[in-house]
Amino acid sequence: MKIYTAILGNLHAPEWAERAREADIETVDLDQWTAQKSRFVAPSDRGTEYAVALQRRAQLLDGDILEYDADRRRIVAIGIRLNDVLVADLSGLAREQPEKIIHIALELGHAIGNQHWPAVVKGTKAYIPLTVDKKVMDSVMRTHRIEHVDYSFQPGSEVIPYLAPHEIRRLFGGAGHENETEHRHQHAHV
Repeated sequence: MKIYTAILGNLHAPEWAERAREADIETVDLDQWTAQKSRFVAPSDRGTEYAVALQRRAQLLDGDILEYDADRRRIVAIGIRLNDVLVADLSGLAREQPEKIIHIALELGHAIGNQHWPAVVKGTKAYIPLTVDKKVMDSVMRTHRIEHVDYSFQPGSEVIPYLAPHEIRRLFGGAGHENETEHRHQHAHV
């Protein structure tokens, strides 16, 4: 089995657009957990197994190209399925007094932390991966009704451009992976 150690380009890049239009594209679909790894074996949409061993901390993106055969007009590319992300916008707090900001920030932290949801904070936004059904997350946010905090659900692919590689791994690396997200409550909530 051939081991792929480098990314040749990306289907979404202008320099690959024409080649991609004329090519037969085989896709190696990855879930968001596997996409964070630098070493894995995964099947393509045609059942072929592909072994990938990239440099550590390499960040795969949707559309990354593993193989290109110009003579056969054939491309093997990565497809990444990302979950949606809950985006909590705290910019409404900017006009509030420091004491109120602290109170509301702790309230949001409690609501998210009590659910054991990981979060990445960038500027005035908190990004929380869907680790449970969207209806459940929406219900938790509506139940807490945190003043001055607006939230919405956005596709993971729209959030990635705002994040650094280590933040992407935090946001998508464990979300939805049964072994990583399952846990039992063994502490008391006060």
